[in-house]
Amino acid sequence: MELIPLFTTELDQEAKTTRKFLKLVPDDKFDWKPHEKSMSLKELTVHIAEIPSWIETALNKDVLDFADGYKPTPVESTDDLLELLEQSVTKSNAALDEADEDDLLPDWTMRNGDQVLMVMPKHEVIRHSLNQLTHHRAQLGVYLRLLDIPIPGSYGPSADEQSF
Repeated sequence: MELIPLFTTELDQEAKTTRKFLKLVPDDKFDWKPHEKSMSLKELTVHIAEIPSWIETALNKDVLDFADGYKPTPVESTDDLLELLEQSVTKSNAALDEADEDDLLPDWTMRNGDQVLMVMPKHEVIRHSLNQLTHHRAQLGVYLRLLDIPIPGSYGPSADEQSF
């Protein structure tokens, strides 16, 4: 069984659902947080929009070092979030198209300077990235619910959207 076609299909499916959620984000609430320990709505949604690009990063690099100066992509509007998501998905789909199955086997490392945060094979990084997208999109669903914004269905109907 080949993994790349499965990852490509899953990325496209998750991007479709993520678009539905990001379209609902009110940019006048970007600074809102449900709790003092929580990310702001803007921080969370930028993170969500960037996550698909992790696939491209995993395939084209062996190390991600936060000490090299990672900064979240600046956005000013919901349209910017949607454009960031599209860029992330496009980059990763292109990287998947160019990859072969052997490219999924080498280890990939995430670190912050001397502190190693994780080491795993690249295929596991891709799986982890897709899981992170789902996880953080669910967080966004909670934020939207708390802001009294109807929630779209993800893997089936929601209380607000009864269709599949």
